[in-house]
Amino acid sequence: MNHLRPVPSGPPSEEGGSPAAHLAELLKRASRGDEGAFAELYDATSARAFGLAVRVLRDRAQAEEVTQESYLDCWRHASRFDPAKGSAISWLLTIVHRKAVDRVRSAEASGRRDAAYGHRQITVAHDETAEVAAASLEATRVRTALADLTTKQREAVELAFLGGYTHTEIATMLELPIGTAKTRIRDGLIRLRDALGVGEVGTA
Repeated sequence: MNHLRPVPSGPPSEEGGSPAAHLAELLKRASRGDEGAFAELYDATSARAFGLAVRVLRDRAQAEEVTQESYLDCWRHASRFDPAKGSAISWLLTIVHRKAVDRVRSAEASGRRDAAYGHRQITVAHDETAEVAAASLEATRVRTALADLTTKQREAVELAFLGGYTHTEIATMLELPIGTAKTRIRDGLIRLRDALGVGEVGTA
């Protein structure tokens, strides 16, 4: 794949909501080297992918870079998509989210190195160290708990809480009735609550 068209700078278009089966077919054709199918997939989904990258990165320039990288990854690894494990749009947005988070973590690591260089003589307070350690442990527990959800529950929960999408948007993306989307999210949250041992999950 030589290059991709620029990421749309405006809001998602109404034409981006192609049926899940059609997007899955486009990915299948792209895995066989069909650039036309991949271009159609890009046109149908790039606004959503870019929107997710902006939500995570809070920077349009970096979001454009991450979106382009994600589509290149998608092109190279289209054969890995398995429709039995989730929808094409969810698979794509997972790639975008992972790359965006990696970009954030890289920037944070760089910032920490710079801060450490200037504060090597300052003793870190015990409370701060404990807080960082607790946050790291909590993130590990959440990742482990997510892995225990069903594929459908994890897909809905990740779109809601990692992607920042509303129940209505998730229902549209996964081609589900709004009630079904809400149920999947709530069931997933209940299982997360039980796995993490936290309080009752509130109703949306």
